[in-house]
Amino acid sequence: MKVNVNEVKPGYIIEYRDKLWTLVKGEHVKPGKGPAYLQAELRCLTDGTKLNQRFNTSETVEQVHLELAEYQFLYEDGPQLHFMNNETYEQIALPRDLIGRQAVFLKEGATVTVSSYEERPLSVRIPETAVFEVVEADPVIKGQTATASYKPAILDNGVRIMVPPHIEAGTKVVVNTTDSSYVERAKG
Repeated sequence: MKVNVNEVKPGYIIEYRDKLWTLVKGEHVKPGKGPAYLQAELRCLTDGTKLNQRFNTSETVEQVHLELAEYQFLYEDGPQLHFMNNETYEQIALPRDLIGRQAVFLKEGATVTVSSYEERPLSVRIPETAVFEVVEADPVIKGQTATASYKPAILDNGVRIMVPPHIEAGTKVVVNTTDSSYVERAKG
């Protein structure tokens, strides 16, 4: 769908130079001389490259709408991650680097959102938080609980995070999957 450059906002996905780009930042500029323009910072959805592009405000661009589908994570097979569509039960294998470093937080049965364009998966969004068990944590040092210090701990998926002093091995914790940070002790 063609849209005027003035209507494009951060997060919009456009087709430009035969690639799909998401608008990271856009600044409308009206110089004293010459026509107004949009100074846009674009990121390619397929290879992650960045592009700074100036669009004249009279230009139109092709806005793209991605198909979103819920998939269930099944298993990992080397560099491939296998998922099943929750509606059609169709299985797909995606490269691990499509998710990036967040792939370590995928648990069997986790529901993810796969964004596709013309039936080609472009990105996978995993849940923002997940529950893991602490398998190893440093012991509490007397008096350490009075301060707001954190100590290192290793989760059952092998990831090392910082946790409050009261967390011990065997405790289940909620972890933020975007920055690998401790959120809270898991309830229940």
